[in-house]
Amino acid sequence: MDFCHTLIYLSTQRGCRRYTTIFVFFLEKSNFVLFFIHLFFEIKTGGILHFIYKYMKAYIFPGQGAQFSGMGKDLYENSSKAKDLFEKANEILGFRITDVMFSGTDEQLKQTNVTQPAIFLHSVIAASISSDFQPDMVAGHSLGEFSALVANRTLSFEDGLRLVAKRAAAMQKACNTQSSTMAAVLGLADEIVEKICAEIDDIVVPANYNCPGQLVISGTLTGVEKACEKLKAAGAKRALVLAVGGAFHSPLMEPARTELAEAIHSTTFHTPMCPVYQNVNALPATDTQVIRENLISQLTAPVRWTQIVQNMITDGTTSFVECGPGKVLQGLVKKIHAEAQTMSV
Repeated sequence: MDFCHTLIYLSTQRGCRRYTTIFVFFLEKSNFVLFFIHLFFEIKTGGILHFIYKYMKAYIFPGQGAQFSGMGKDLYENSSKAKDLFEKANEILGFRITDVMFSGTDEQLKQTNVTQPAIFLHSVIAASISSDFQPDMVAGHSLGEFSALVANRTLSFEDGLRLVAKRAAAMQKACNTQSSTMAAVLGLADEIVEKICAEIDDIVVPANYNCPGQLVISGTLTGVEKACEKLKAAGAKRALVLAVGGAFHSPLMEPARTELAEAIHSTTFHTPMCPVYQNVNALPATDTQVIRENLISQLTAPVRWTQIVQNMITDGTTSFVECGPGKVLQGLVKKIHAEAQTMSV
């Protein structure tokens, strides 16, 4: 029975879950039966246990930039549940966001007060009407973390949408305070980008670790421009300033972080159905207080997407399912781990 205990323990540990299956095949028949008897009682008594014979699935949720005209219209027209959720969102937001999502122009969709809730709604509703939505772990890129937290039941649909709307408004306000921007850097090691940003005598920091060789920096207009010049001189294939309205995931978002923190602290967080791998540290969390504090820190901290995907794979995921508009995250996952299985809801 000691060996069975060992397998039960290993199946709950980071980095060990996917290997325990291999060990089971070497069990003698009697021990094999004992293992499953023990497994049954672990489940019946409420033990936290990952079922080691199941392929682990990670559901991932995109962030700002994935929007397009017509997004979500098919969900609205083909599912009564989706239609009800969209209409509820219209009431909560105080305007018909569905009109902009389904037939708005690209310019209308780029407005922060539309973009963030639109992507959130598409992502969350796609997951909610999926017939086989059974995540072992979830994660979201920037804004997508809020979608992930609704999908794993940490936040209610209504509370998640209200927080996203508050986030969008707070970020827009911070952007209006000071001119700022972001730039995509391709073809340099993360350490080189970090070093050069630290040498600039202005605000510029790594903001999105998207995949190896692709990092987005964020800061003041002059800070980003100076960094781009030095990064190109250091051998970057590209250092391209992006058409965004502000320096997201940088110290310039501190006013927005403070404003959003108040809303997050007044929102009820529930025990999630599975871990969420959070942007600020790329680690899984189920403790609601930890999730809350990490979510507050997210606005001024970098998105560690590369590390999130790597940690999910280490922890046993075998496939990544993207919920929401586009396939950007699937592309990033493949660049991080070429053998990963990816799909859309």
